[in-house]
Amino acid sequence: MTIWFGDVGVIDLAAMARGTLIENLGIEIAEVRDDALVGRMPVDHRTVQPAGVLHGGASIALAETLASWAGYLAVDRERFHVVGQEINANHIRPVFSGSVTATATPAALGRRSQVWEIRIVDEAGKLACISRCTLAVIEQRSSYGTPEQRS
Repeated sequence: MTIWFGDVGVIDLAAMARGTLIENLGIEIAEVRDDALVGRMPVDHRTVQPAGVLHGGASIALAETLASWAGYLAVDRERFHVVGQEINANHIRPVFSGSVTATATPAALGRRSQVWEIRIVDEAGKLACISRCTLAVIEQRSSYGTPEQRS
């Protein structure tokens, strides 16, 4: 059984991300599972700190992006919108190159709030960061859209 509302296969998340932090960091959706959203981000000049390892802020941006997209996909977008309320992260292991993969799974999907767990792993599948993000579900049509739709 899927956790998503409606047909998510036709929603072009990449188009909605154009011109945003998501695009600038190279974050892309890799897979929509029945119970999780999976994304990927490169570990390169855009996402590392001066010491050459994945920046913790980039990991948090990836985590919040996946939680927000997942929350968006899990509600009736004609009636509701989701916004971030809180995020935390534990940085477990440094990543020096390649890419990281994040998987967002719901810890709680309520009528007024959602809690998502996001696990970020390196290319070897080793845990690099674990995060939890709380979203508020507000009653208004979602404001996500393509840049053309937002202007």
